[in-house]
Amino acid sequence: MPIVNFHLVGLRTSPEQDELLLKEASKLYCEVLRAPIERVRALITTHAAGQFVVSGDLVSNNGLHAPFFDFIVLEGRPIEERHRLMAGFTDLLVDILGVRRDLVRGCCRRVEPQDWSIGGVPASVLRSDEIAEREKAAALSK
Repeated sequence: MPIVNFHLVGLRTSPEQDELLLKEASKLYCEVLRAPIERVRALITTHAAGQFVVSGDLVSNNGLHAPFFDFIVLEGRPIEERHRLMAGFTDLLVDILGVRRDLVRGCCRRVEPQDWSIGGVPASVLRSDEIAEREKAAALSK
C-alpha cells in the first residue's frame, strides 16, 4: 500500500539522483511502517518549468526548484509514523537533490482500508490482522 509521489520540475535532476531518491524513499517507508519492500511504490512525476509556479512566478523565470510530495498510508497509522515520513521525504529531497528545505511541501493522504484495493480485493479483507493489531496497539497507548 505505501505509495509516495514526488512532483519535480523536469530536467532539474539527473537519472542517478532520481534513482537514489526513489530507492531511499522506499527504504524509508519500509523502516517507518515496518512494511515489506514488495508493498512499496515510489514514483516521480515531472512538470515543465513553464507549467510550475513558485513564489508567484514560473520556475522557468525564477529558477526555483520547489518539490511537492504526497504519500498514502492506510487509516490508523500513528501520527508519529506519518510525521517521520513527512520529515524523512523532505530530508531526502534536500540531501539528494540539493533543494532548499523551505521550498519543499508535502502531504499525507490517509485512506480507509475498505477503500484501498490490492489485486482487486479491499485491504480491509487482505490486511485485517495487521489492521486489528494497529487498532489494538493504539487503544493500549491511550
